[in-house]
Amino acid sequence: MTRPDITLYVTGWCPYCQRAHTLLTGKGVEFTEINVDEDAKFREEMLARSGQRTVPQIFIGDRHIGGCDDLFALDRSGELDRLIQGA
Repeated sequence: MTRPDITLYVTGWCPYCQRAHTLLTGKGVEFTEINVDEDAKFREEMLARSGQRTVPQIFIGDRHIGGCDDLFALDRSGELDRLIQGA
């Protein structure tokens, strides 16, 4: 099965964004970070996709995971590994 694309909407100064980055890096998965501070259109895109204004906003494929706490909760449950494998 194909691994889904993983997207993180972040800012450069957010500690929660860094925690999410570190968790995914530790799992050895590739992901795309979009810094919403660099261009207002990225923040608008994040808001349109997630309905949220805070960062990080995390997507695995088309599924909105939520923020850092949501990502860590998925990891604790074992669901994150299943999702990033495309199962």
